Amino acid sequence: MQLSQAIAAAIALGLPRLDAQLLLLHVLVRAPNDRAWLLAHDSDALATEAVERFLELAQRRVGGEPLAYLTGVKEFYGLPLQVDARVLDPRPDTETLVEWTLERMAALPAPHVIDLGTGSGAIALALKHARPDALVSAVDASADALAVARANAQRLGLEVTFLPGNWLASIAGQFDLIVSNPPYIAEGDPHLAALGHEPRQALTAGADGLDDIRTIIRQAPGHLQPGGWLLLEHGWDQATAVRRLLQAAGFVDVQSRRDLAGLERCSGGQAPLV
Repeated sequence: MQLSQAIAAAIALGLPRLDAQLLLLHVLVRAPNDRAWLLAHDSDALATEAVERFLELAQRRVGGEPLAYLTGVKEFYGLPLQVDARVLDPRPDTETLVEWTLERMAALPAPHVIDLGTGSGAIALALKHARPDALVSAVDASADALAVARANAQRLGLEVTFLPGNWLASIAGQFDLIVSNPPYIAEGDPHLAALGHEPRQALTAGADGLDDIRTIIRQAPGHLQPGGWLLLEHGWDQATAVRRLLQAAGFVDVQSRRDLAGLERCSGGQAPLV
C-alpha cells in the first residue's frame, strides 16, 4: 500500500485528513510538522506492519480516543508534552489561562505560583518555561498524574515542585498567584460520552460542575499574598456563576477572560491589599 492509499483508507473510515497525516507520521517516526514530506512521498510503499499499525490507530481515533494518547505527545504553549490516559489531553483553550497568569506575573520579581490539579504539568511547565525566575509548585491528587508531570519536567529540564494533595488542603505557605484548570463538567452532562477515554475524576465536579471551583475559592484566600490573584478555567457557560463565587469570597477586581472562540473561559479575582 502506498502512503497516499493509506491516508485515503483512514479518511474512508471517517478520520479527518489532518489526523490521518499525523498518525501516519507517528507510525513512520517522523516529526508531526513534516506533512510536506508525506506529499512528496505519497507514492512510497508502506511496509505491511506499518499499514497494520496505522489502520489500528486510525480505528481507535475514529472511536474517540484522543490523538495525543495515540501519539503520546501533545504540544502546549510551545512545549512538547508526553501524555497518556492517566491525564487529560491538554486543550488549546487552557493557553488563555497561561497568558493571563503571565500578565499578572509580569511586574513581580521571582513570583511564587502554584498550579492546582496539574495533570500532565502543562500549565506549571509553561509558566516556568516562560518565567525561569518564578518559583512554581504544582499539586495533584492523582499519583499517576504526578508521575506524568514529573517525567515531563525532567525531560524538559524545568524545575517545578510537584506535591500530592487535594487542592490546597495540605499546602503550606502563601503565593502571589494560584491558578487552576479544575474539573468543571456537571455529572450527567451529555458531552461526557465523547470524553470516555479521559480520566473521569479530572472532568466532573458535582451536579453543576462547580464543586471543585467552590472548594478552591474557599481555600484560596488563606494561601494568597495581599494583592495576589486566583485565576480559574471553567466551562463556557459558567463565568457568571464563578464571578459571583469569587465576589462572595471577598475577591476584588473580579473579571473574566475569553478564549480563542470568544467564550468567557477563565475568571479570577484579586485578594484585597489590606
